[in-house]
Amino acid sequence: MATVEAHLNLSQHMYIICMSIKRYIKMASRLAAAAAALHHRLPILAGVCSSSIAFTVDSVPHLSKSVKKLKEKRRVASRRLLLGLGASFWAQFMSMSASDRIGGGRFFMASARQREGASSPVEESLKNVEWPEQFPFKEEDFQRFDETPDTIFYEAPRFVTHIDDPAIAALTKYYSKVFPPSNTPGVSILDMCSSWVSHFPSGYKQDHVVGLGLNEEEMKGNPVLTEYVVQDLNVNPKLPFEDNSFDVITNVVSVDYLTKPLDIFKEMCRILKPGGLAIMSFSNRCFWTKAISIWTSTGDAEHAMIVGSYFHYAGGFEPPQAVDISPNPGRSDPMYIVFSRKLSTA
Repeated sequence: MATVEAHLNLSQHMYIICMSIKRYIKMASRLAAAAAALHHRLPILAGVCSSSIAFTVDSVPHLSKSVKKLKEKRRVASRRLLLGLGASFWAQFMSMSASDRIGGGRFFMASARQREGASSPVEESLKNVEWPEQFPFKEEDFQRFDETPDTIFYEAPRFVTHIDDPAIAALTKYYSKVFPPSNTPGVSILDMCSSWVSHFPSGYKQDHVVGLGLNEEEMKGNPVLTEYVVQDLNVNPKLPFEDNSFDVITNVVSVDYLTKPLDIFKEMCRILKPGGLAIMSFSNRCFWTKAISIWTSTGDAEHAMIVGSYFHYAGGFEPPQAVDISPNPGRSDPMYIVFSRKLSTA
Protein backbone atom coordinates (compact mmCIF):
# COMPACT_ATOMS: atom_id res chain seq x y z
CA MET A 1 0.00 0.00 0.00
CA ALA A 2 2.82 2.39 0.89
CA THR A 3 4.43 1.74 -2.48
CA VAL A 4 1.19 2.50 -4.32
CA GLU A 5 0.73 5.72 -2.33
CA ALA A 6 4.31 6.73 -3.09
CA HIS A 7 3.71 6.17 -6.79
CA LEU A 8 0.51 8.19 -6.63
CA ASN A 9 2.26 11.06 -4.83
CA LEU A 10 5.06 10.97 -7.38
CA SER A 11 2.55 11.06 -10.22
CA GLN A 12 0.78 14.02 -8.64
CA HIS A 13 4.07 15.90 -8.28
CA MET A 14 5.05 15.12 -11.87
CA TYR A 15 1.65 16.33 -13.06
CA ILE A 16 2.05 19.61 -11.13
CA ILE A 17 5.55 20.11 -12.54
CA CYS A 18 4.39 19.42 -16.09
CA MET A 19 1.49 21.83 -15.78
CA SER A 20 3.81 24.52 -14.38
CA ILE A 21 6.21 24.05 -17.29
CA LYS A 22 3.29 24.24 -19.70
CA ARG A 23 2.14 27.54 -18.17
CA TYR A 24 5.64 29.01 -18.38
CA ILE A 25 5.95 27.94 -22.04
CA LYS A 26 2.66 29.69 -22.83
CA MET A 27 3.85 32.83 -21.06
CA ALA A 28 7.19 32.68 -22.87
CA SER A 29 5.30 32.45 -26.17
CA ARG A 30 3.34 35.58 -25.27
CA LEU A 31 6.56 37.42 -24.46
CA ALA A 32 8.07 36.27 -27.76
CA ALA A 33 5.00 37.42 -29.65
CA ALA A 34 5.18 40.80 -27.95
CA ALA A 35 8.85 41.13 -28.85
CA ALA A 36 8.05 40.28 -32.48
CA ALA A 37 5.41 42.99 -32.65
CA LEU A 38 7.46 45.86 -31.23
CA HIS A 39 6.70 49.15 -32.98
CA HIS A 40 6.63 52.89 -32.28
CA ARG A 41 7.84 52.78 -28.69
CA LEU A 42 11.40 54.11 -28.89
CA PRO A 43 13.09 56.42 -31.38
CA ILE A 44 14.71 55.36 -34.62
CA LEU A 45 18.44 54.72 -34.56
CA ALA A 46 20.01 55.80 -37.83
CA GLY A 47 23.18 53.71 -37.56
CA VAL A 48 23.54 49.95 -37.29
CA CYS A 49 26.49 48.09 -35.74
CA SER A 50 27.22 44.56 -36.86
CA SER A 51 27.27 41.70 -34.40
CA SER A 52 25.58 38.43 -33.63
CA ILE A 53 22.51 39.28 -31.54
CA ALA A 54 19.70 41.52 -32.72
CA PHE A 55 17.63 43.93 -30.65
CA THR A 56 15.10 46.49 -31.82
CA VAL A 57 15.71 50.09 -30.78
CA ASP A 58 12.81 51.81 -32.48
CA SER A 59 10.56 50.15 -29.96
CA VAL A 60 10.30 48.74 -26.47
CA PRO A 61 8.07 45.82 -25.49
CA HIS A 62 4.65 47.13 -24.57
CA LEU A 63 3.12 44.35 -22.53
CA SER A 64 0.07 46.12 -21.17
CA LYS A 65 -2.38 43.58 -22.55
CA SER A 66 -0.33 40.74 -21.17
CA VAL A 67 -0.06 42.48 -17.81
CA LYS A 68 -3.81 42.93 -17.58
CA LYS A 69 -4.47 39.32 -18.51
CA LEU A 70 -1.88 38.07 -16.09
CA LYS A 71 -3.26 40.24 -13.31
CA GLU A 72 -6.73 38.89 -14.00
CA LYS A 73 -5.35 35.38 -13.64
CA ARG A 74 -3.19 36.37 -10.65
CA ARG A 75 -0.01 35.55 -12.50
CA VAL A 76 1.86 38.78 -12.01
CA ALA A 77 4.64 36.99 -10.15
CA SER A 78 5.15 34.57 -13.03
CA ARG A 79 5.30 37.44 -15.51
CA ARG A 80 7.89 39.24 -13.42
CA LEU A 81 9.97 36.07 -13.25
CA LEU A 82 10.00 35.98 -17.02
CA LEU A 83 10.88 39.67 -17.20
CA GLY A 84 13.74 39.08 -14.83
CA LEU A 85 15.04 36.42 -17.21
CA GLY A 86 13.87 38.37 -20.22
CA ALA A 87 17.19 39.69 -21.46
CA SER A 88 18.69 36.30 -22.32
CA PHE A 89 15.40 34.85 -23.58
CA TRP A 90 14.68 37.89 -25.74
CA ALA A 91 18.19 37.84 -27.19
CA GLN A 92 17.87 34.18 -28.18
CA PHE A 93 14.40 34.69 -29.61
CA MET A 94 15.32 37.73 -31.65
CA SER A 95 18.55 36.14 -32.86
CA MET A 96 16.77 33.02 -34.09
CA SER A 97 14.13 35.02 -35.92
CA ALA A 98 16.33 37.87 -37.18
CA SER A 99 16.67 36.42 -40.69
CA ASP A 100 12.89 36.50 -41.04
CA ARG A 101 12.51 40.08 -39.83
CA ILE A 102 15.55 42.17 -40.69
CA GLY A 103 13.84 43.42 -43.82
CA GLY A 104 10.74 44.52 -41.92
CA GLY A 105 12.11 46.62 -39.11
CA ARG A 106 15.07 48.58 -37.82
CA PHE A 107 17.38 46.46 -35.74
CA PHE A 108 20.18 47.32 -33.40
CA MET A 109 22.91 44.71 -33.24
CA ALA A 110 24.40 44.08 -29.82
CA SER A 111 27.13 41.68 -28.85
CA ALA A 112 29.09 40.82 -25.74
CA ARG A 113 32.22 40.56 -27.85
CA GLN A 114 33.12 43.61 -29.89
CA ARG A 115 35.51 43.84 -32.82
CA GLU A 116 38.74 45.67 -32.10
CA GLY A 117 38.24 49.35 -32.77
CA ALA A 118 34.46 49.01 -32.94
CA SER A 119 32.38 51.43 -30.92
CA SER A 120 30.12 50.12 -28.18
CA PRO A 121 26.45 49.46 -28.97
CA VAL A 122 25.62 51.55 -25.91
CA GLU A 123 27.63 54.50 -27.26
CA GLU A 124 25.99 54.17 -30.67
CA SER A 125 22.50 54.01 -29.19
CA LEU A 126 22.07 57.77 -28.75
CA LYS A 127 23.65 58.91 -32.00
CA ASN A 128 21.45 60.31 -34.80
CA VAL A 129 18.23 59.68 -32.92
CA GLU A 130 14.81 60.69 -34.24
CA TRP A 131 12.62 60.90 -31.16
CA PRO A 132 8.85 60.34 -31.41
CA GLU A 133 6.77 63.40 -30.74
CA GLN A 134 5.33 61.98 -27.51
CA PHE A 135 6.99 60.16 -24.62
CA PRO A 136 6.73 56.51 -25.76
CA PHE A 137 6.25 54.77 -22.42
CA LYS A 138 3.09 53.88 -20.53
CA GLU A 139 2.32 53.72 -16.83
CA GLU A 140 2.70 49.95 -16.70
CA ASP A 141 6.26 50.25 -18.02
CA PHE A 142 7.18 51.72 -14.64
CA GLN A 143 5.53 49.04 -12.55
CA ARG A 144 7.69 46.78 -10.43
CA PHE A 145 7.45 43.29 -9.02
CA ASP A 146 7.71 44.69 -5.49
CA GLU A 147 5.41 47.69 -5.12
CA THR A 148 5.79 47.96 -1.36
CA PRO A 149 7.13 51.34 -0.17
CA ASP A 150 10.80 51.83 -0.96
CA THR A 151 11.31 53.18 2.54
CA ILE A 152 10.67 49.66 3.83
CA PHE A 153 13.01 48.00 1.34
CA TYR A 154 15.84 50.43 2.14
CA GLU A 155 15.10 50.75 5.86
CA ALA A 156 18.12 48.70 6.90
CA PRO A 157 21.48 50.21 5.89
CA ARG A 158 23.52 48.29 3.32
CA PHE A 159 27.19 49.14 3.68
CA VAL A 160 28.07 47.27 0.50
CA THR A 161 28.88 48.25 -3.06
CA HIS A 162 26.55 47.22 -5.87
CA ILE A 163 29.14 47.01 -8.64
CA ASP A 164 32.56 45.34 -8.55
CA ASP A 165 35.87 47.08 -7.95
CA PRO A 166 36.93 47.49 -11.60
CA ALA A 167 33.58 49.12 -12.45
CA ILE A 168 33.90 51.42 -9.44
CA ALA A 169 37.41 52.39 -10.51
CA ALA A 170 36.18 53.15 -14.03
CA LEU A 171 33.41 55.38 -12.71
CA THR A 172 35.78 57.21 -10.36
CA LYS A 173 38.20 57.77 -13.23
CA TYR A 174 35.38 59.17 -15.37
CA TYR A 175 34.35 61.54 -12.57
CA SER A 176 37.95 62.76 -12.29
CA LYS A 177 37.83 63.82 -15.93
CA VAL A 178 34.49 65.64 -15.94
CA PHE A 179 34.08 67.06 -12.42
CA PRO A 180 35.06 70.64 -11.61
CA PRO A 181 38.46 70.73 -9.88
CA SER A 182 38.41 69.92 -6.20
CA ASN A 183 37.81 72.86 -3.86
CA THR A 184 36.49 75.16 -6.60
CA PRO A 185 34.71 78.12 -4.97
CA GLY A 186 30.96 78.18 -5.53
CA VAL A 187 30.64 74.65 -6.90
CA SER A 188 27.67 72.57 -5.70
CA ILE A 189 27.12 68.87 -6.40
CA LEU A 190 24.03 66.73 -5.78
CA ASP A 191 24.50 62.98 -5.41
CA MET A 192 21.01 61.68 -6.07
CA CYS A 193 19.92 58.27 -4.74
CA SER A 194 22.98 58.55 -2.52
CA SER A 195 24.34 56.07 0.02
CA TRP A 196 27.43 55.56 2.17
CA VAL A 197 29.78 55.96 -0.81
CA SER A 198 29.59 58.18 -3.90
CA HIS A 199 32.63 56.87 -5.80
CA PHE A 200 34.10 60.38 -6.16
CA PRO A 201 37.88 60.66 -6.72
CA SER A 202 39.99 60.15 -3.62
CA GLY A 203 40.28 63.37 -1.62
CA TYR A 204 37.77 65.17 -3.80
CA LYS A 205 36.05 68.02 -1.94
CA GLN A 206 33.66 70.88 -2.55
CA ASP A 207 32.09 73.22 -0.04
CA HIS A 208 28.61 72.00 -0.99
CA VAL A 209 28.05 68.30 -1.77
CA VAL A 210 24.50 67.17 -1.00
CA GLY A 211 23.30 63.59 -0.80
CA LEU A 212 19.67 62.70 -1.42
CA GLY A 213 18.67 59.15 -0.60
CA LEU A 214 16.51 56.80 1.43
CA ASN A 215 18.76 55.69 4.26
CA GLU A 216 20.00 58.29 6.73
CA GLU A 217 22.51 56.00 8.41
CA GLU A 218 24.22 55.28 5.09
CA MET A 219 24.48 58.93 4.11
CA LYS A 220 25.77 59.87 7.57
CA GLY A 221 28.77 57.68 6.83
CA ASN A 222 29.48 59.18 3.39
CA PRO A 223 32.69 61.24 3.75
CA VAL A 224 32.17 63.44 0.67
CA LEU A 225 28.75 64.74 1.68
CA THR A 226 28.49 68.07 3.47
CA GLU A 227 24.76 67.56 4.03
CA TYR A 228 22.02 65.12 3.11
CA VAL A 229 18.27 64.84 2.60
CA VAL A 230 16.17 61.73 3.20
CA GLN A 231 13.46 61.54 0.54
CA ASP A 232 11.63 58.89 -1.48
CA LEU A 233 11.63 60.22 -5.02
CA ASN A 234 9.08 57.63 -6.12
CA VAL A 235 6.62 59.20 -3.68
CA ASN A 236 7.71 62.83 -3.96
CA PRO A 237 9.75 63.66 -7.09
CA LYS A 238 9.94 67.36 -6.17
CA LEU A 239 13.58 68.14 -5.34
CA PRO A 240 13.88 70.37 -2.25
CA PHE A 241 16.37 72.82 -3.74
CA GLU A 242 16.36 76.28 -5.30
CA ASP A 243 16.43 76.88 -9.03
CA ASN A 244 19.86 76.97 -10.70
CA SER A 245 21.69 75.79 -7.60
CA PHE A 246 23.85 72.81 -8.69
CA ASP A 247 26.76 72.43 -11.10
CA VAL A 248 26.67 68.63 -11.23
CA ILE A 249 24.10 65.93 -10.46
CA THR A 250 25.18 62.29 -10.18
CA ASN A 251 23.12 59.12 -9.92
CA VAL A 252 24.95 55.81 -9.53
CA VAL A 253 23.19 52.56 -10.53
CA SER A 254 19.79 53.81 -9.39
CA VAL A 255 18.10 55.37 -12.42
CA ASP A 256 16.46 51.98 -13.08
CA TYR A 257 14.42 52.30 -9.87
CA LEU A 258 12.73 55.61 -10.71
CA THR A 259 8.99 55.25 -11.31
CA LYS A 260 8.43 58.94 -12.09
CA PRO A 261 11.51 59.66 -14.19
CA LEU A 262 10.12 62.53 -16.27
CA ASP A 263 9.07 64.46 -13.17
CA ILE A 264 12.48 63.90 -11.62
CA PHE A 265 14.43 64.85 -14.75
CA LYS A 266 12.39 68.04 -15.08
CA GLU A 267 13.31 68.81 -11.49
CA MET A 268 16.95 68.08 -12.25
CA CYS A 269 16.82 70.59 -15.07
CA ARG A 270 15.25 73.17 -12.78
CA ILE A 271 17.90 72.93 -10.07
CA LEU A 272 20.93 72.67 -12.38
CA LYS A 273 22.76 75.85 -13.24
CA PRO A 274 22.79 76.71 -16.96
CA GLY A 275 25.39 74.43 -18.51
CA GLY A 276 25.23 72.15 -15.45
CA LEU A 277 26.05 68.48 -15.94
CA ALA A 278 23.82 65.48 -15.11
CA ILE A 279 25.52 62.06 -15.05
CA MET A 280 23.45 58.89 -14.89
CA SER A 281 25.56 55.73 -14.49
CA PHE A 282 24.32 52.16 -14.59
CA SER A 283 25.45 48.58 -14.99
CA ASN A 284 23.59 45.34 -15.63
CA ARG A 285 23.10 44.63 -11.94
CA CYS A 286 20.12 45.68 -9.87
CA PHE A 287 17.57 44.67 -7.28
CA TRP A 288 15.31 43.31 -10.00
CA THR A 289 12.21 43.25 -7.79
CA LYS A 290 12.53 47.03 -7.42
CA ALA A 291 13.61 47.88 -10.99
CA ILE A 292 10.93 49.08 -13.38
CA SER A 293 9.56 46.49 -15.80
CA ILE A 294 10.78 48.27 -18.93
CA TRP A 295 14.31 47.96 -17.53
CA THR A 296 14.17 44.30 -16.54
CA SER A 297 12.84 43.34 -19.97
CA THR A 298 15.51 45.12 -22.04
CA GLY A 299 19.29 45.11 -22.46
CA ASP A 300 22.16 47.55 -22.01
CA ALA A 301 21.78 49.45 -25.29
CA GLU A 302 18.06 49.83 -24.69
CA HIS A 303 18.78 51.06 -21.17
CA ALA A 304 20.86 53.88 -22.64
CA MET A 305 17.97 54.74 -24.94
CA ILE A 306 15.53 54.74 -22.02
CA VAL A 307 17.69 57.10 -19.94
CA GLY A 308 18.33 59.25 -23.00
CA SER A 309 14.59 59.55 -23.51
CA TYR A 310 14.22 60.91 -19.97
CA PHE A 311 16.60 63.76 -20.79
CA HIS A 312 14.96 64.44 -24.14
CA TYR A 313 11.33 64.49 -23.00
CA ALA A 314 12.05 66.37 -19.78
CA GLY A 315 13.15 69.30 -21.93
CA GLY A 316 15.81 71.90 -21.26
CA PHE A 317 18.75 69.55 -21.85
CA GLU A 318 21.27 69.20 -24.65
CA PRO A 319 20.97 65.97 -26.69
CA PRO A 320 22.01 63.17 -24.34
CA GLN A 321 25.13 61.14 -24.99
CA ALA A 322 26.15 57.64 -23.93
CA VAL A 323 29.61 56.45 -22.92
CA ASP A 324 30.74 52.88 -22.33
CA ILE A 325 33.38 52.94 -19.60
CA SER A 326 33.32 49.18 -18.97
CA PRO A 327 36.85 48.31 -17.84
CA ASN A 328 37.01 44.63 -18.79
CA PRO A 329 34.15 43.66 -21.12
CA GLY A 330 33.01 40.15 -20.34
CA ARG A 331 35.30 39.82 -17.31
CA SER A 332 33.92 42.37 -14.85
CA ASP A 333 30.77 44.40 -14.37
CA PRO A 334 29.95 46.62 -17.33
CA MET A 335 29.64 50.35 -16.64
CA TYR A 336 27.75 52.88 -18.72
CA ILE A 337 27.13 56.61 -18.57
CA VAL A 338 24.31 58.64 -20.08
CA PHE A 339 24.88 62.34 -19.55
CA SER A 340 23.60 65.70 -20.66
CA ARG A 341 23.98 69.38 -19.81
CA LYS A 342 21.30 71.89 -19.07
CA LEU A 343 20.88 74.28 -21.95
CA SER A 344 22.44 77.65 -21.28
CA THR A 345 19.13 79.28 -22.21
CA ALA A 346 16.92 76.96 -20.14
